[in-house]
Amino acid sequence: MELELSPLKLPGIDPKRPIVIAGPCSAETEEQVMTTATQLCKKGIKIFRAGIWKPRTKPGGFEGVGTVGLPWMNRVQQELGMLVATEVATPKHVEAALEAGIDILWVGARTVANPFAMQELADSLRGTDVPVLVKNPVNPDLELWIGALERINGAGVKRLGVIHRGFSSYDKKIYRNLPMWHIPIELRRRIPALPIFGDPSHIGGKRELIAPLCQQAMDLGFEGLVVESHCNPDSAWSDASQQVTPEVLDFILDKLVIRNITQSTESLEALRRQIDECDNSLLELLAKRMRVSREIGQYKREHNMTVVQTDRYNEILDKRGAQGVLCGMDGDFVKTIFEAIHEESVRQQIDVMNK
Repeated sequence: MELELSPLKLPGIDPKRPIVIAGPCSAETEEQVMTTATQLCKKGIKIFRAGIWKPRTKPGGFEGVGTVGLPWMNRVQQELGMLVATEVATPKHVEAALEAGIDILWVGARTVANPFAMQELADSLRGTDVPVLVKNPVNPDLELWIGALERINGAGVKRLGVIHRGFSSYDKKIYRNLPMWHIPIELRRRIPALPIFGDPSHIGGKRELIAPLCQQAMDLGFEGLVVESHCNPDSAWSDASQQVTPEVLDFILDKLVIRNITQSTESLEALRRQIDECDNSLLELLAKRMRVSREIGQYKREHNMTVVQTDRYNEILDKRGAQGVLCGMDGDFVKTIFEAIHEESVRQQIDVMNK
């Protein structure tokens, strides 16, 4: 299904990159909402975000103030002239948000992972023209992400965008959610007209990571940023560690380098041709390696040996990872490549042995 998209066309918002949506993780009190929004407005932010309903991993945590917070968002609109955005997860959320005149809705990662929930949201949005931003699902499933967009678009909502907030992982890591940049890059390749917003707060999980993640989003040509900003982050009722003050956010945005998306120079084209030549050479070398792997498979067949030799496999991974570091690459990146190469080698050897 091909998406029918219209430009977001947010009233009063300069489409020049980056479009910044900022505000606290949660709307906590009317005073907190108005104080944060006022500080952001003074820094030039035009779109205020705050969670009215908060999906929490476990019960017992703060799950948002609910509809009582919607009039606070109306005050931000009326007194500061800002657009306001909030997350919706159920048709009742949509109904309440639309009745309150919320300007922009977003759908969270947990909801996007559930096609039934997405269809219910799509049905509740039918006949409206509100802009909807769809976060990536918690798991790295591009088809699930696109499917969520198709459901919303199928209900007639054409002003769509996505928020890249990273992907959950069980292992301990530097990021709260792994960026896995190749997934939004592939989404951009498949749906070029779809605006992408980076969410450095949820990717990083720590306020010190917000600045570099904002820059990475700009380097990749994302149209905007969704950043959690609180007037007193350390006292926030949810996700305190990943929020920054409006003053710090202003400093981060002021230091951003905005790359040109469309301009192409002859020098760049020459470098791209070199990349193409390198890729062709890599493919030729891989083809040669697979030929050798098939010969090894034939030898193992003739000598009744198992395909996988664990000691040899571990030796290759460790050695190649160390070599990659010496060559200026990340060791884990190199290991991942050779794991994929080994998997294909095993497949080809099994083909030979079973003939």
